[in-house]
Amino acid sequence: MYQSYFGLAEAPFSIAPDPRYLYLSQRHEEALAHLLYGVNGEGGFVLLTGEVGAGKTTVCRCLLEQIPETCDVAYIFNPKLTVEELLSTICVEFGISYPPGNTSIKVFVDCLNAYLLDANARGRHTVLIIDEAQNLSADVLEQMRLLTNLETNQHKLLQIILLGQPELALMLERPELRQLAQRIVAHYHLGPLTKPEVAAYVRHRLEVSGAQRQLFPAALMGRLYRLSGGIPRVINVLCDRALLGTYVQGKERVDRATLAKAAREVRRKPTARRGMIRAVSAGLILLAGGTLAVVAYQQEWREAKTASLPEVAAKPATPAAQPEDKTETAAPAAGLPDALQWPADQARSRSKAIAYAALFRLWNLDYQGGDGCQEAERLGLRCRAARGGLDEVRQLNRPAVLQMRDDRGQEFHAALTALDDKSATFALGAESKVISLGALAAQWSGRYTVLWRLPGEARENIRQGESGPAVQWLSRQLAQLQGRAVDTGKELLFDDVLVRQVKQFQLAQGLVPDGAVGPQTLMRLSAVADQAAPKLRREQGGK
Repeated sequence: MYQSYFGLAEAPFSIAPDPRYLYLSQRHEEALAHLLYGVNGEGGFVLLTGEVGAGKTTVCRCLLEQIPETCDVAYIFNPKLTVEELLSTICVEFGISYPPGNTSIKVFVDCLNAYLLDANARGRHTVLIIDEAQNLSADVLEQMRLLTNLETNQHKLLQIILLGQPELALMLERPELRQLAQRIVAHYHLGPLTKPEVAAYVRHRLEVSGAQRQLFPAALMGRLYRLSGGIPRVINVLCDRALLGTYVQGKERVDRATLAKAAREVRRKPTARRGMIRAVSAGLILLAGGTLAVVAYQQEWREAKTASLPEVAAKPATPAAQPEDKTETAAPAAGLPDALQWPADQARSRSKAIAYAALFRLWNLDYQGGDGCQEAERLGLRCRAARGGLDEVRQLNRPAVLQMRDDRGQEFHAALTALDDKSATFALGAESKVISLGALAAQWSGRYTVLWRLPGEARENIRQGESGPAVQWLSRQLAQLQGRAVDTGKELLFDDVLVRQVKQFQLAQGLVPDGAVGPQTLMRLSAVADQAAPKLRREQGGK
């Protein structure tokens, strides 16, 4: 509602765990380091605890952006399950087949063990992440401990990371869980932000959302710290409400009275009358648009200004009425199949080979069979096999092989060749099939493989302090993408200035803004800079 008024590209204080908005305080960096240790560990449990809203899930989403290519990860965010349900969920997340209708714990564990042994033989590392782990029962936690017994003579086969509220650590102190507690190889408690970090956190989120000026004066940061206790989620709720109040009053930036009012609104327990009013208001908003919400909020401010907000001007200058932007929701693409079906005349066992052959053809290369990534590297391309979301695939803007499941739960692979706002196009055998994005979401496991090209001057990792052709290439690409001139007449150094430019690019691409140029950043640079490579989207203007 207030984004255009303040010149913001998006809502800066959403409570969604978007990794782009992660502010890496010292504690968050240490938490991320513990999780990365867990991903690369050799078995046992890694524990990350923190208060509600401290940023555990956002740190975890950041971790998922940095998963090594040799690592397979299952992420479970709703673990309030029985032992059988959790084992079934783990199998589904890893794509492990098991007998239909099975409820035997032994069968689930046997299937999982076979999968882990095969993954280990292929050099894969398997990690299970369980969020909200304080909801696990003692029986389920004990079963998790037993899963860490799956091993070869040299290695544990499964690494488990538990994320939870402080009660989780208290649970693990119970006598019946002492064996699990002994297997915790790392534990980090994520505490709140400090007062200086709260100010930096607010600045960071505003910068990511496109703010061109400071909307929260520095003098308010101490007050915001006291009101929020340094908890990121509480900061988000307070700041969002304060920006809305500032917009309603027609002010340029948040003042102390507005922040105080926002805090009272956030903390107030809704009465039956207020709940009824808000329910009616919600219905009106759906019918009449956001303008009525502003009117209701303005009325509430007028009613409270004398008693609660003495500092608010008697006649606030409200923003001039503007025609509401009517955002049209994309309608489902008409006439498209509601599922992608594997052709009956093709052997399902050959689906991966057929999909890779289609993917390689888009790069004007011949697929000779075998491991797709190894074959790509033999032909001079790079390969990324990972798990992610549709936005990630869309941003990479490269054709991909996706792991799909049909309506009977049977797995097959298909080459995604085009993607727009309503549909996805697949090469399936000798045919091209178009399905809706809803059908894609229902069938896709989240696993994908993309090919990309690393220019000859670049390297897999470019480090701060280095110079040479790789740094020259990096500086040139960033300058082109960011609309700057690059000085080609001197030897460039990967210095603090270039680090800032890398961070700007990473923020724009939804990556962790750490300033390090590794495979993830290089892939994104390649995705926007390699114009000769095949693309998913026919037009480059859309997002």
